[in-house]
Amino acid sequence: MTGRHDIAGGGLFATIKADGAELCGLRGADGTEYLWDAGPEWPRHAPILFPIVGKLAEDTLRHQGHAHRMTQHGFARDRRFAWTTREAGRAGLALEDDAESRALFPFAFRLEVDYAASAAGLRCTVTVRNPGASALFFSLGAHPAFRWPLRPDLAKEAHSLFFAENESGGVHYLSGGLLGPAEASPLQERALPLAPGLFARDALIFPGVASRSVRYAAKGGPALVVSWEGYRDLGLWSKPDGADFLCIEPWHGTASPAGWDGEFSRKPGVIALPPGASRAFTWSVAIEA
Repeated sequence: MTGRHDIAGGGLFATIKADGAELCGLRGADGTEYLWDAGPEWPRHAPILFPIVGKLAEDTLRHQGHAHRMTQHGFARDRRFAWTTREAGRAGLALEDDAESRALFPFAFRLEVDYAASAAGLRCTVTVRNPGASALFFSLGAHPAFRWPLRPDLAKEAHSLFFAENESGGVHYLSGGLLGPAEASPLQERALPLAPGLFARDALIFPGVASRSVRYAAKGGPALVVSWEGYRDLGLWSKPDGADFLCIEPWHGTASPAGWDGEFSRKPGVIALPPGASRAFTWSVAIEA
């Protein structure tokens, strides 16, 4: 079967590839592409982060006295998923644990990814299932990169991000790839003016974010509304030295806090999924042209 599948609905068009179950195209009714093209500055579009988000100390997952090498954002984004659904408006893919994954991550799992296009936008639902006999510990994140500027004739500084709720918890930055302490938020009420210098210290991270949506908009231009359910945290990122994308990332889990290097099952933000259980996480994007 081919490695890519196109879906469409309600004037929205999307392309998904089997490698990483990754969204690699998002176009409006007029053909405008809103997803980053995986250029040389960052060669990905919208990877799925599993079974970790961010980094672990020394890239090491510690579980029951054993150390497993686990690099940033986990391995799912680099694995080929199997197609389960290929329809005009929907695509489904799945990844299960195998000998290769268990060498890195000693847990049974099934990761199911479902994309659906409609007049309401593009919806991506990730369901994590535990087929094993013991608890499954994991984190999960979405990492879509949208074009910035949204249109070539717009300045980057013409864009802002508007949060649905007041965010009073401050913002965290990374220190050596690990989560630093909370600092004063750059939000102006619910608005975050966007400029390349905002990412001079790498990603902005909002653990336990109150909002369940943000509106990414340009003065005199289009807007995208990114919404999520099941995810707890939010990351925002672009290349510190500049690139034409903005990542809006719903997560459940973050990089390890600086100074923390313990048992993975007790890592802050990790989910414990009982045997036989499942848990679903959804993010969606709607285009306001």
